[in-house]
Amino acid sequence: MFALTLLAALLFGYLLGSIPFGLILTRAAGLGDVRKIGSGNIGATNVLRTGNKGLAAATLLLDALKGTAAVVIASTYGIELGLIAGLGAFLGHLFPVWLLFRGGKGVATYIGVLLGIAFLPLLWAWVPVVVFAGVWLATAIILRYSSLAALLAAVITPAATWYVGLADIAVGLGFMSLLLIVKHQANIRRLLSGNESKIGSKG
Repeated sequence: MFALTLLAALLFGYLLGSIPFGLILTRAAGLGDVRKIGSGNIGATNVLRTGNKGLAAATLLLDALKGTAAVVIASTYGIELGLIAGLGAFLGHLFPVWLLFRGGKGVATYIGVLLGIAFLPLLWAWVPVVVFAGVWLATAIILRYSSLAALLAAVITPAATWYVGLADIAVGLGFMSLLLIVKHQANIRRLLSGNESKIGSKG
């Protein structure tokens, strides 16, 4: 019975996470299919390429809140269920069934899951989101690479979470980080070749 409950939490999170807000918002604004511009991604960065900063900000916020809502709502029935639902939301954003499993890169939803974890009644539950935000901001300010900032934060956050004793959460975050890194393969290649765009640069 508990296994079925975990599956239900995973499915709930997946369905919530699979809502493609970037695609929905750009279509509603009459800007067409965001998958046909730029990188073809449904996330906020590609929505920004439409020239509408408001839609990009809304996409970023909603994609993050998918992860937060999944964790917070499901955790009312148990912390484990909240964590499983958060994982489901992340998977749903990356691999939405409605878009033939071609979704976003997951950074906003990852952060949203971390924010949801911060609300759990656990000692040091706030550490993951603070570490991720701190590493991202420091890297982005110093090196001005958004993708590199996200990748470094995704590597350091599970380690920091493990260090403060949240081993189960660290394992889940480690799996999510691995998927996030896989989704950023093109960015990694551009970083290695020196062709990755910096924050604030044109084109």
